[in-house]
Amino acid sequence: MDGVSPKFVLPETFDGVRMEITGQLGMIWELVKAPVIVPLLQLAVYICLLMSLMLLCERVYMGIVIVLVKLFWKKPDKRYKFEAIQDDEELGSSNFPVVLVQIPMFNEREVYKLSIGAASGLSWPSDRLVIQVLDDSTDPTVKQMVELECQRWASKGINIRYQIRENRVGYKAGALKEGLKRSYVKHCEYVVIFDADFQPEPDFLRRSIPFLIHNPKIALVQARWRFVNSDECLLTRMQEMSLDYHFTVEQEVGSATHAFFGFNGKNNTNNLYSDCLKIRLISYNEKN
Repeated sequence: MDGVSPKFVLPETFDGVRMEITGQLGMIWELVKAPVIVPLLQLAVYICLLMSLMLLCERVYMGIVIVLVKLFWKKPDKRYKFEAIQDDEELGSSNFPVVLVQIPMFNEREVYKLSIGAASGLSWPSDRLVIQVLDDSTDPTVKQMVELECQRWASKGINIRYQIRENRVGYKAGALKEGLKRSYVKHCEYVVIFDADFQPEPDFLRRSIPFLIHNPKIALVQARWRFVNSDECLLTRMQEMSLDYHFTVEQEVGSATHAFFGFNGKNNTNNLYSDCLKIRLISYNEKN
């Protein structure tokens, strides 16, 4: 009895039922495969081919247009009126428009100092610049860190405001929209948006604001992304190449042909864009 192992034996009737069900399923499959499944798969293949052809035509079109743009079109500073804002000892800072800088954040532990520091270091009269840090962080420690960083720059004479809200409706775009409702931004003439990891050069406003001042028909200025770690590995290099195509080809072609192209952002930023047109908007996207 020591060498006997227990076995589970299925009844013959159960095996018969199982085989019958399997056979019926096989028959149903054979009946629907030819008249239903095959035509659907063929339709899906044709749709994929059509979409691939459309994508190819789009790429060829963009390639032709961008070559013509690079060869014959003038650069933006030549195509549009551009006059740098000069410092005037008599007028002081009054010839500089008031600019609102918005920085939306959400648990940005690693990068919050970089964006706040870069915004605070912009070459612009301090009395004509309002920096608004919109913190939706759910981590109390991160919230405290961001608030302390804002207080540190405020003690140096920077007009920086730390704002929080009770909910995250609309996510970062909602925070940006909520920030525009504050009473202290009503006198601001232009809005600049930096994401939490953007590090603009100090002269960014001096290079971008004049386009809006001297060209009333321009409502939005978007800048290009750049990355400090693009050469770190193959993945970061591929991502940079993909985004370079987006900025240097897709958006350039859209702008040159007066076609619609995407606002650089996420989380319902198109709604924010519509609201900001009342003030005129600069979207900075130069990721460093």
